[in-house]
Amino acid sequence: MPRPPLLLVPPSEGKAASGRPPSRSGSFDDALAAPRALVLAELARVLRSSDASGRARVLGVRGDLLERATATTAMLVAGEAPVLPAWKRYTGVVWAGLEPATLSPADRRRILVPSGLYGVTTAADPVADYRLRLLVVLGGLGRLSTFWRPVLTDVLMERARGRLVVDLLPAEHAHAIDLAALAGATRVVRARFVAADGSRAVGHEAKSAKGHLARALLDEGLDGVAGFVSEGWRATIDDDLITVVAPVR
Repeated sequence: MPRPPLLLVPPSEGKAASGRPPSRSGSFDDALAAPRALVLAELARVLRSSDASGRARVLGVRGDLLERATATTAMLVAGEAPVLPAWKRYTGVVWAGLEPATLSPADRRRILVPSGLYGVTTAADPVADYRLRLLVVLGGLGRLSTFWRPVLTDVLMERARGRLVVDLLPAEHAHAIDLAALAGATRVVRARFVAADGSRAVGHEAKSAKGHLARALLDEGLDGVAGFVSEGWRATIDDDLITVVAPVR
């Protein structure tokens, strides 16, 4: 019997605050320790040498959100940041559709989440409150999606070998992985979300449909695609492409 699929799912900009001191390691802590340390070192440099506008550019927020992001980044750099499991930390629309609180621990470990800070975690791994997009150019590391791409490709090829992988990533996060190389090691099925006229679908409703599709895939594998319906969105699968079409409004 084939092993259940792994899902590549983006993190969310919205994050729960607070947490608890780290008490256990994450799935990729050993494999990604060195590149994560380089990212933290660059963040420390930003805190030391940048003014508010420089910090805002790197952290991607302003005003009160910048104050929160600066404080949480300082705790990260100091090794004092409280953590929550990723499934509790991420509060965006995709994650609401996933309903991760009702998943088993094993299913949460099948959700793989690329990020600018961690490279990749599972939904069960401890994650701090952070702001750092993969589109950011971070000092000598360059654009973070490019920086992470070789190492993430290697660790995901190792993790996913012999497993079906479903790619639910937007372009920003997909660029951090060589998906063609990953597809050479195992089967990769891509999901795309389109409007009724065939154009790319974006926004709250598309994200909600993505979360509900991810849940169907966790519960039923690819068998959950053919009958998938979520608030009028419907899915079909053709070879290695899932197409999810918005309802006509």
